Amino acid sequence: MNLTLRIWRQRDADAPGGLVGYRVEGVSPEMSFLEMLDVLNEDLIRRGEEPVAFDHDCREGICGMCSLVINGRPHGPERATTACQLHMRHFADGQTIEIEPWRASAFPVVKDLVVDRSAFDRVIQAGGYITAPTGSAPEAHATPVPKPDAELAFENAECIGCGACVAACPNGSAMLFTSAKVTHLNTLPQGAPERESRVLDMVAAMDAEGFGGCTNTGACATACPKGIPLTSIATMNREFLRAALRKLSPPRRG
Repeated sequence: MNLTLRIWRQRDADAPGGLVGYRVEGVSPEMSFLEMLDVLNEDLIRRGEEPVAFDHDCREGICGMCSLVINGRPHGPERATTACQLHMRHFADGQTIEIEPWRASAFPVVKDLVVDRSAFDRVIQAGGYITAPTGSAPEAHATPVPKPDAELAFENAECIGCGACVAACPNGSAMLFTSAKVTHLNTLPQGAPERESRVLDMVAAMDAEGFGGCTNTGACATACPKGIPLTSIATMNREFLRAALRKLSPPRRG
């Protein structure tokens, strides 16, 4: 396969950027999208040119690092597929492919296709964890979890924090990401003690990072490579309302 690539090149966050054209020849249909970029970079290095910077790590659809907008779609044309697991057989010989970084004010460009997603880390630090005593591991079945709750928690735990939901949202909202983390932990009995503070603190952190508001377009759930459902946002909204009301009217004691 011979392809024409139009790739966003930007030296750093303060420099202007733009799409630059490249020709890549001899691409195997069995290559992954990132392997195809490797071929391009090897050619650029041989020619003494600066290689294209892009994020990658596991290349197994687990880590969420491969943040690429491919022909206008986060992670490319295939549903439930990360960019690193997208294969070149899904493109046509001679096709022109545009590759850009995530577009969101909360994800500033670091260089070329690399963006700073540390805003997600700070949302997690605000409450995406369970405080528990240290010591030996508890018996696996010591705390029974109803099957529907376990399935809901596991479904949301699949979020890999890639940020495709933010990139796809016309408002740059992080509601799907945040709701997946809240729903995962708040559904389990281990997360119950911090249920209210978790949702209040994580939503506050999300807003402080400059993510946009949710208008329920559903683009986030469509772009999510792990299939986090749109209903997770409704679940978080209910959790937030419950926690906010309880904060305003704390239960009486005695």
